[in-house]
Amino acid sequence: MIVVATEDFEVYHGVVTDLRDRGVAFTTIEPGDDWPEGTAVVVTAVGEDVDAPEGVDAVDADPDRPRRAVEEAIAAIRGQTGRTIVGIDPGERPGIAVLHGEMVVAAFQVPAAEAADVVHREVEDAVDPVVRIGDGARLVGSRIVDDIEGVPVELVDETGTTPYLGSGARGMGDVLAAVNIAHLAGEEISSRDIEPTTGELQRIKDRSREASETNRAIDEALARRVAEGDLTVEEALAEHRGDAETGDEPDGPDPTER
Repeated sequence: MIVVATEDFEVYHGVVTDLRDRGVAFTTIEPGDDWPEGTAVVVTAVGEDVDAPEGVDAVDADPDRPRRAVEEAIAAIRGQTGRTIVGIDPGERPGIAVLHGEMVVAAFQVPAAEAADVVHREVEDAVDPVVRIGDGARLVGSRIVDDIEGVPVELVDETGTTPYLGSGARGMGDVLAAVNIAHLAGEEISSRDIEPTTGELQRIKDRSREASETNRAIDEALARRVAEGDLTVEEALAEHRGDAETGDEPDGPDPTER
């Protein structure tokens, strides 16, 4: 049984709401009340002095991060230990899975530009965390790796990590692949230098044409800057329009625009 024992309303509200959302059995008491039979974990606010029974795990909850306390409490009651592992299935909207030991405690799918922020937030205060990222979607993946700071990153062979999706599971593939990637040890890297291939540059040009109101693709120089993460496709299109209006064609006409 998880017992919430705190006089801090913010902690109480945040922890109880998260426990209910997860369908976890718990009870609440006022500090000083008798402990319920079967108490295994007690959640209190940081700085509160609660005299928990012998052998009961105590978890301190920060009012700004109640989910972290709930994750610790659930892991404790299940007897799980282990490091925090973040798995990433790279792409324009990468799947991200956060594991504590063998248990998935959080999952996300966000724009690639926000992936590093999610990682930094999820590993904050974690002991010995690691990020494992798949080796696919090379250009986007390399930008995500470069944006992650202060956390060990492993590059994982993601072959076979995307599961078959049955009826009703549409849209879950990237997150489930991230879970599988998190379970695979990889090669530790600090950065990933990628030279975009002709095909990758062409795909960026094709994306820019689809996003363009005038059905015009950006040139190769701008496509390369998009590949390197210096520009988004939208920013490259705006710069391309500016060059066209001034008659400045630094790299000559793009054959894909004819």
